[in-house]
Parts: sequence; structure tokens; C-alpha cells
Amino acid sequence: RIILAIWARESGYGGAKIPHDAIRVLATRAFMGQRRDFFKDELIAALKILQNGDVSRKAMKSSWGGAMGQPQFMPSSYLKYAVDFDGDNHPNIWGSDIDTMASIANYLAKHGWVKGRDWGYEVVIPDSISCALEGPDNRTSISKWVTAGVKRVSGRPFPDHELARPGNILMPAGRYGPAFIATENFYVIKEYNESDTYALFVGHLADRYGSNKGFAAAWKPTKKTTRGAVRTLQQALEAKGHDVGGADGLIGFKTRRSIGKDQEAGGYFPTCWVG
Repeated sequence: RIILAIWARESGYGGAKIPHDAIRVLATRAFMGQRRDFFKDELIAALKILQNGDVSRKAMKSSWGGAMGQPQFMPSSYLKYAVDFDGDNHPNIWGSDIDTMASIANYLAKHGWVKGRDWGYEVVIPDSISCALEGPDNRTSISKWVTAGVKRVSGRPFPDHELARPGNILMPAGRYGPAFIATENFYVIKEYNESDTYALFVGHLADRYGSNKGFAAAWKPTKKTTRGAVRTLQQALEAKGHDVGGADGLIGFKTRRSIGKDQEAGGYFPTCWVG
């Protein structure tokens, strides 16, 4: 179901139009883009794919950013992770659903997917647990989170086999949205795309294949802001000694918990969000 959800997100189960000539895209970006060295290496990788005879130049279609085929692999990822699973001697991520799904699975496996674990669980985080404890570097056994008062929104207990395994708080909108206990596999999905929103989309869609229910908690209205304003806030937090994960204008977990820590230092209840 995770593989299906990634396939859905990347190309609508192969139904999305992927119109661009990969070589032209990569060559243009290598010549005049913002990340010229990166795209030069990707262009060379794409030429190697053509040299291998895995796909014709005409069929080698990509997005505007050079991501190819149904799983939207960059050429270097294709060379590392694409799989010939239908036995025709060519990993075909453009026309073969079987090769596409196997290639996504191989990518996840090579990035450390832990078999037998889910990506995460929606939970209720009591006020006694600070949102500033979010993050994969604050993992502890799920049983310890349960002892501290964390409960699944479904009311069901965590599976017995999960209790001794590590998990961490994930609060993508601070106290203004749903909360989760995430496993290592959430961050393996992020290896496919670094965005928390992307990984949450994939995990949630995968869950809805089996039970088509939305998140239990609401996404509450929050203060509207801009990437520039967030960057300014991050710089101010950095000046106070906080690690925001880089002043990039994006509200990742390090920025969220830095906001929470600063709120706590000021005597406020931490929300871990701009406000």
C-alpha cells in the first residue's frame, strides 16, 4: 500500500502525462540552471541509460525537473534502484507497471525500510508532553510514550510488537493539527521526497486504501505567513542559539520545536507554530 501510494502521488498510477524530453531538460538545466553541477551529473547518468539500451530517446520522458517515468526517478536513482521485474532485461519505469512498483520497493528497501512496521499512528499528545520534543532524534520506545500519556485516536492500544520499538512525536502543524507517533519508516518515505507533507500524504493515502477515513483531529486555522517571514523568524531563533535546520523559510520539525522551546523560555504554553 505504501508503494501504491507513492505511485499514485508521483504519476497517478502511471496515468499522468509526463511530456518532456529528459535529455533536453537535463542539458538545459546543466547549462543555465541554479544547480548546474547536479544536473550535469544527472545528464551524464541519463546518457548512460540510453547507452545501456534500456529506453529509446523518444520514450525517455521526464517532468520539467528531469524526474523520469512513473516513479519519477532522477537518472542517478534509476541507475541505482530501477529493477527489471517483468523479465524483459530492461528496467522500464516508463511503460511497465510491474517494473515501476518493483523499483519503488527497491528504493525503499535500499533506504532502510523496516519490514513489519507501519509508518506511524495518529495519536493524542497530552499537554503534559511538550511539542518541543518532536523529531526523529528524540525517538524512544513507544511503550514510554504510552506511559507518558500518549493514546491512539482510535482508542485501540498500539500493537504488542510495536511497544518495544522506537517512535517519535510528529506534529506537522504543531498544536494546530493532528499529531502522530512516527516510526523509522516515515523517514524512509522522506528519503523519496524530503517533505513532511509528502511523507504524510503517502502514509495517509496508504491507510485509506484499507479504511477510507480522514484524520481524527482537525487542521485548525493558523496565522498566514510567507516564506520570507519564516526565514526572518528562523534567523531570529538562530541568533538565540536554536538549531532550526537552516534558515530556508520552511517550517520543518527543527523549526517547529525551536519555536516551542522559545515559547517555553518566554513562559508561554508551547504551540510549536508561528503565532
